[in-house]
Amino acid sequence: MDYREQALDQLGRAAYRLSAADARLRGRATRSADALSLTHARALRVLAEQGPSTVSQLAAGTETTSAGVTQLVNGLVQAGYVTRQRSATDQRSVTVALTDKGADRHAKRSQALTEALDEAFGDLDEQELARAARVLGQLVEVYDRL
Repeated sequence: MDYREQALDQLGRAAYRLSAADARLRGRATRSADALSLTHARALRVLAEQGPSTVSQLAAGTETTSAGVTQLVNGLVQAGYVTRQRSATDQRSVTVALTDKGADRHAKRSQALTEALDEAFGDLDEQELARAARVLGQLVEVYDRL
């Protein structure tokens, strides 16, 4: 195996490890009230940035299906992080909005993520961080093709 093949193999293994870490995080989120899966965190982020959203808008913002978002919202409602309201003009449409508790949870999770990233990558300069972000974005495209 030449150097490039070895490097691509290492990248592939790292991608699998990232996927496994996400699965562990999702598992913790189902067992602990304090844990928040990446999917739940994405939903809170979208609602914090965009404001109240329909299920289809939230699905687009979280890159999840509407059916998946419906289940996701059920858990967030149960945790007290969001509310769900039927539209006054279209009873088929549901609007999801952050509660104060949800906004606080989003802010704490965002701060924890920023601190963890800074701790892990604090030695990288802005160009290296941008390159890392680009690599992760490219991994998203690879996953979507698989």
